[in-house]
Amino acid sequence: MLQLWLSLQHFLHIKKHKTTVPQGFVEKISLKDHSLAANYTMAKIKVQYVDLIFGAILLALWTVGGGIHYLDSQLQTFELSPIWLGIVVILGVTLISDIIGLPLEIYKTFVTEEKFGFNKTTPQLYIKDWFVNNLVSFAIMIPLLATVLWLMDSTGTYWWLLVWAVFISFMLFMMWAYPTFIAPLYNKFTPLEDQELKQKIEKLLDSGGFHCDGIFVMDGSKRSGHGNAYFTGLGSKKRIVFFDTLLESLTHEEIEAVLAHELGHFKHKHIVKKLINTSAISLGCLALLGWLIEQNWFFNGLAIDTPSNHLAILLFMLIFPVFNIFFTPIFSFLSRKQEFEADEYAVSQTGKIHLPNALVKMYKDNASTLTPSPIYSAFYDSHPPAPIRINHIQSLGDSQ
Repeated sequence: MLQLWLSLQHFLHIKKHKTTVPQGFVEKISLKDHSLAANYTMAKIKVQYVDLIFGAILLALWTVGGGIHYLDSQLQTFELSPIWLGIVVILGVTLISDIIGLPLEIYKTFVTEEKFGFNKTTPQLYIKDWFVNNLVSFAIMIPLLATVLWLMDSTGTYWWLLVWAVFISFMLFMMWAYPTFIAPLYNKFTPLEDQELKQKIEKLLDSGGFHCDGIFVMDGSKRSGHGNAYFTGLGSKKRIVFFDTLLESLTHEEIEAVLAHELGHFKHKHIVKKLINTSAISLGCLALLGWLIEQNWFFNGLAIDTPSNHLAILLFMLIFPVFNIFFTPIFSFLSRKQEFEADEYAVSQTGKIHLPNALVKMYKDNASTLTPSPIYSAFYDSHPPAPIRINHIQSLGDSQ
């Protein structure tokens, strides 16, 4: 109900302001583009309504509706070992939920995104991605779940400490392996060929003391018209990735400013801070699960008659987001604070002109609304609203 109410506030606020371009953007964003962004966002919110309601119903059916209990009891007839039974039940619920939700995901891609000109995915590519996603997920999750279930079964009351160590090791491994081994399964990454831009970027990297494994261009345009840039990897496998769509729309100076913003996250150690926060939160969650697994009401209240380790994991995975939503504003606030800090670093490196120009183009190209609901934005948004962010950048430039 909270999420539905927030989405409604967001929808009504955008609808109210769709015919007026915000001050400061009048000369940069046309009313046509502003209205297009408003309509696009409102169309996504309508789909979000369905997603939220459908997700709540599915969650109820799996838990208090007895869905998990039924699936678990049926699979027990195959007389699998406890570890393999746990793996099959957890992955089974995941796969079935994915299949049930597939029509809505297809609608998002081939109706909503298509209507506003962003979808570039073909049905063949969509099907291929779906199968690759599941194969990769299963290849990763099977050994991880087997390790976790074995530790839970054989290491006593404080199993959650060992599982936490496995989780952190796995997270660091994935950060290292993803750019080299997993991302290329979906996209083609080619070294940046523009030598002039490459020299600007390398100079910026040197000034910030940043070392990476390479600067790459990703063929994001084969799936979507949205543009972006990001850092990925860990240690010697760090790399910079630009969407090809982004390079087509921004000047060299604007690309340099966007990259300087990303470097700001590195200079302020935001990645390290997020790793520390994730580690602390995951430890708390596993300690909570370690306590819940001993409570009969936890299982009985969710329609499970016979407690087990794998059902404890599955139930916790399903219901934790219901309670975690109330912490979302805290994480959003901290994220926006880090975005301001990264912007400040970018201004110190590239000045106050190019980053705002780049952001305006990105807002326009991605049809991002300039008028989000203040309460919705405060609750969810990891980035400050466009007017606040650009005003902050320009005030920094004036003071330097």
